[in-house]
Amino acid sequence: MRKGSRAGTKQTPPAPQQAVGERAHVAFIGVGPGDPGLVTLRAAQLLAQAQVVVVDGADVVDLVRRHARDDAELLTDPAVAVVPEQGAPEQPRSAEGREQRLLDAVTSLADPGLVVRVMSGDPGLFTGLIRECRALADAGVPFEVVPGVSMLSAVPLYAGIPLTSPESPRLHLLDSSLQQELVESAQDDVTVVMLGTPGRLVDQLSALLEAGRDAATPVALTDHGSTAMQHTDVTTLGDAAHVLDRLGEDERLLAIVGRTVALRTSMSWFENKPLFGWQVLVPRTKEQAAATTERLERYGARPTTVPTLSIEAPRTPQQLEKAITGLVTGRYEWVGFTSVNAVRAVREKFDEYGLDARSFAGLRIAAVGGTTSAALRDWGLVPDLVPSGEQSAAGLLEEWPPYDDLLDPINRVFLPRADIATDTLVAGLQEMGWEVEDVTAYRTVRAAPPPAEIREAIKTGQFDAVVFTSSSTVRNLVGIAGKPHRATLVACIGQATAKTAEEHGLHVDVIAPEASSDSLVDALAGLGYEQARAAYDAGDPIVLPSKRRRRRRSS
Repeated sequence: MRKGSRAGTKQTPPAPQQAVGERAHVAFIGVGPGDPGLVTLRAAQLLAQAQVVVVDGADVVDLVRRHARDDAELLTDPAVAVVPEQGAPEQPRSAEGREQRLLDAVTSLADPGLVVRVMSGDPGLFTGLIRECRALADAGVPFEVVPGVSMLSAVPLYAGIPLTSPESPRLHLLDSSLQQELVESAQDDVTVVMLGTPGRLVDQLSALLEAGRDAATPVALTDHGSTAMQHTDVTTLGDAAHVLDRLGEDERLLAIVGRTVALRTSMSWFENKPLFGWQVLVPRTKEQAAATTERLERYGARPTTVPTLSIEAPRTPQQLEKAITGLVTGRYEWVGFTSVNAVRAVREKFDEYGLDARSFAGLRIAAVGGTTSAALRDWGLVPDLVPSGEQSAAGLLEEWPPYDDLLDPINRVFLPRADIATDTLVAGLQEMGWEVEDVTAYRTVRAAPPPAEIREAIKTGQFDAVVFTSSSTVRNLVGIAGKPHRATLVACIGQATAKTAEEHGLHVDVIAPEASSDSLVDALAGLGYEQARAAYDAGDPIVLPSKRRRRRRSS
């Protein structure tokens, strides 16, 4: 016996694994209970490396696509296909079918390669991990297991309920009706956690009641935990069955029984966010709207992006190519960027020519606002001029210095802009003595209409709010999808955008104090807070704007 080892039951040690670099291998990852922010760093790294990603449920597909490579193959259970087929749905795979699917995914890869097996929550809790690991071990396939955030611990905290407290220091996970477990769980100082469908929870809660747990014990029932669709009902053990009877049998809920449920009043932080549960329409591409959607999600909203414009290269690129050459050879004193798309268009030309940010040496750079400034900084360029007030062409003109033939060696300004840009900036600079070369750097083309279900949601008021970041997004959304329903709150990034919205018959509810997407979302969240606070102070339920307005019209 090795020194220091313990005597006991003899167990066969695990066999050594091959180096994963020598052949295809599998990584099991847990992606948490639903909130994309709960995906671990290691899980995100593995998704970014995987050639094949295997999932069971369509509910994690969008989350996976946030991190996976564009060319990764996504394998889903046919019963929850990403694009449902016509006809009766297929039955979910058996455990054996899931094991074989995983082995087939591995054998389809050229060595070396990576298959990521995605599981909700934590792979080690209530999953098929054991069987699938055994199947891989029997086949000699190397694998690793990355823990995830379990819904059993995360969802209670998202509901504002800690699982233990000084008055309730014991915790039981109840997954059976064994009499001994029920007797122990019936003690007042035990917090009991249960997971299941309404029918299963009714049986377990009833058994706990019969075992002697006080009928007045608080119970919290949470569905869609850690997502913007989360909902928590607080009741008592004696009344919980009546609450559960109203829910669909397909719902999967977490039940918390015990004294700590009462702490929800002071510890709630998620379901009471100012935009919690709001469906917000963002008429931009996912790439352009990334910062906006992230901020909306931080306030509890459920953003939906609808591309209204497609950005394309100019039909005749020679003008931009000539301007880039002039920029490098010292033709200009200033370069003015009025959008992120303009920065991207010039940067792409630089990459095409093998140039970098050093070519801007000696030039002065202007940016129309914070978002454009951030895009320049990502390129290694610090703008010399960003409006401190209104972030628009008018704001730029207010702070742009006039041409001075004694101080400015060159009087030319390069403006790379969209083909539909207005003349405000050009005319204003010319009045200050600058010679302006207004160059089409990209074209904006109206995007194709969104799917029918999105158009229907827009027209029937299923969105609680829409955020417009420019006049063109107003015009193009109305053009491709129709005018938003009057039940939908309208938020605009500035006065010009608000004016365009009003010209299209929309009532503007929010105007951002600063022309930035952050300010726009913050202003909408401010309105959401004011409305929720007014309802709370009046003792009324907090109702989403779409539902509230619809009720008011029907009364």
